[in-house]
Amino acid sequence: MKTISENRAFGGVQGVYSHASEACKCDMTFALFLPEQAQEGPVPLLWFLSGLTCTHENAMLKSGAQTWAAEQGIAVAFPDTSPRGPGVADDPAYDLGQGAGFYLNATEAPWAPHFRMWDYLADELPRLLFNAFPLEEDRQAITGHSMGGHGALTLAMAFPGRFRSVSAFAPIANPTASDWGRKQFAAYLGADETKWAAHDATLMMKKRGFDGPLLIDQGSSDQFIDLLRPEALVEAIARRRQPASFRMQKGYDHSYFFVASFMESHVDFHAEALFA
Repeated sequence: MKTISENRAFGGVQGVYSHASEACKCDMTFALFLPEQAQEGPVPLLWFLSGLTCTHENAMLKSGAQTWAAEQGIAVAFPDTSPRGPGVADDPAYDLGQGAGFYLNATEAPWAPHFRMWDYLADELPRLLFNAFPLEEDRQAITGHSMGGHGALTLAMAFPGRFRSVSAFAPIANPTASDWGRKQFAAYLGADETKWAAHDATLMMKKRGFDGPLLIDQGSSDQFIDLLRPEALVEAIARRRQPASFRMQKGYDHSYFFVASFMESHVDFHAEALFA
């Protein structure tokens, strides 16, 4: 692991690091905020997964998460959204290829060799973080925005007991029924739609739900709301009688202004679960 930068921030340290990834077969970059409390011992960890076109930088710079995480004594990890590099497959479209990993393991050419973000986030990066930094493995929570909200929800439901809480900002909630999903799943996973279900939060909610508190914020003026399909996830939550809070925020769009506006309440939400 290489240190790209470390900056003093809110009493703690905001770092950016790179490493050679076995899962993605390329160098990967991630950011990690460690609060001041980490100087005394391990602290809880909140994962923040970002959306289409983003890198580790977007949420690190725009979400304001460090402000509130520092107050609560929580670390925040900001992974990248896909493998990158000259040898990594890509596409001219913004919603496929580099920057659009969709947090899954691709099985189809030309994506399969590198696009293994599920393995990277479910196994490789956590092992690296818990070995290298003062973090409590038994106190994890996860959140994300847009494509990252999709990733946060599917990872949380796939690994019962790993995350004490999950939240999402305007998640891609039903990708198997949306152009933000069908296009990418067909490219990455092939035409067999039965293989897509494990990466659809609405279908996973119907099948298994989440064993902890769940919070979702969605802007009513989100320009992509028809692609996100929040109503499908809300219906699945209601049918399962899943304990959850869904908040339609009047007038907010899909931008990081929306994320930053409600970041404090999400960190507080996760802190309640992490320190319970």
